[in-house]
Amino acid sequence: MSWWYRRLIRPVLFAQDAEEIHWRTMRALAWASQHGLVCDALESFFGAPELPITVFGLRFPNPIGLAAGMDKEAESVPAWAALGFGFSELGAVTWHPQPGNPLPRLFRAVPDEAIINRLGFNNPGAEVIAERLAQWRALGRWPRHPVGINLGKSKVTPLAEAAEDYARSFRVLQPHADFFVVNVSSPNTPGLRQLQDKAALNDILAAIQQTQSPKSKVQSGEQPDNPRPAEEEKTDPSMLNARPTGHKPRPVLVKISPDLSFEALDDILELVGPREIAGIVATNTTLTRPSACDPNLQRIYAEPGGLSGRPLRGRSTEMIRHIYRKTLGRLPIIGVGGVFNGADAWDKLIAGASLIQLYTGLIYEGPGVAAAIVQGIVHQMEEKGFSGLQEVIRSGASGAK
Repeated sequence: MSWWYRRLIRPVLFAQDAEEIHWRTMRALAWASQHGLVCDALESFFGAPELPITVFGLRFPNPIGLAAGMDKEAESVPAWAALGFGFSELGAVTWHPQPGNPLPRLFRAVPDEAIINRLGFNNPGAEVIAERLAQWRALGRWPRHPVGINLGKSKVTPLAEAAEDYARSFRVLQPHADFFVVNVSSPNTPGLRQLQDKAALNDILAAIQQTQSPKSKVQSGEQPDNPRPAEEEKTDPSMLNARPTGHKPRPVLVKISPDLSFEALDDILELVGPREIAGIVATNTTLTRPSACDPNLQRIYAEPGGLSGRPLRGRSTEMIRHIYRKTLGRLPIIGVGGVFNGADAWDKLIAGASLIQLYTGLIYEGPGVAAAIVQGIVHQMEEKGFSGLQEVIRSGASGAK
């Protein structure tokens, strides 16, 4: 499928405006999500093999997930599982509805397989997203994989009031998702990256932590008091990751910038224990640009915004490796940045990532990419004699590949 997509379908799509195609695709997936038979058909074509892993107390059917930024409005929640993803992250979601930055704001750098965006957290607001998620549950269309929500700061909210802005969104959305990601690293909201400062981030996480009652054992790496028996998982797959809609504590992760120094990253890691950070998402888009001789590429790279795709691959992997070593492998990492195939994902796994996310890779490789990557990982594991994903992840620390 990937060959057909790249040769026949992608050229037609890429001849049109990038954001217009994005919204057309999302409308199609939103329609598919409303129909169980259509999702079943998608899964028959694009479903991925099982490669389960348990991370921060949640069972993932495979380690390949959808990154935030694709399904900003939670309109295609059931479709992502049908397309082979082992989890999905929705948003970014802000407390206040906002249209985002002026058009145009999405650009393709095709020769480098990269994208530049300055979307600016366009979304209908946390209360609307909460209603949509509740509707998916009521319709019986909730996916059988973990669903996360990326939390951003509203543009109209002053930096000094950021903590309460994040906490408001979290309070409304907490009953509706499996995990949350605090996004303080997007380059497209003025001043947002200042919130990566240790003191500012501490205030945000403290405000969220105050809503987590009782204290979450999942976030601290402990098993829940009443874990689901393995037999139940085997006999009733529909109940995997099922939970009541009450305010059960949720794992809270932090998404970091690839442009951080290792020293600044280490400051953030000092908050892991005190603020019960369940994991790190490494990384967001970058403000740096690769060198380019092509005048068209130079023009695209002159556009302001965050860059994602292949040029980010190496730096994101460096950040993963640093976090893994600094935390002695005890902090789960979601690796994102420049993942297009099984080899890219494998590099991030052996650097220390427990889970992998895609955004640009989906756009360039098409709807079969998640299954293809899982199959590539399985092939590597069989070839190298690994029995499970945790063994692959630990192998990076020992130098085995």
